Amino acid sequence: MEQDQVKSVKTVRCIVVSDKMDKSCVGRVDRRVKHPVVHKYITRSTKLMFHDEKNVCRIGDEVLIAPCKPGSAHKAYSFVKKLRETKQG
Repeated sequence: MEQDQVKSVKTVRCIVVSDKMDKSCVGRVDRRVKHPVVHKYITRSTKLMFHDEKNVCRIGDEVLIAPCKPGSAHKAYSFVKKLRETKQG
């Protein structure tokens, strides 16, 4: 018997920090870690480059990205949906 296995994709929530490239953006993922000596929580961040086919992301937007086949040496995520938009004024 074959079982239908649904592959769950681990999506990542990030904030767009750069949208200057064509069909590409850079997002920042923040995480909180406890310092081993001082025992205070510190915010660490990681920058991830992702593919944005329609160029809908703007700086400050909160977006959901998912891992995909690498599109270049640095770009291994793709845009899923926009969670929150920033007010452009």
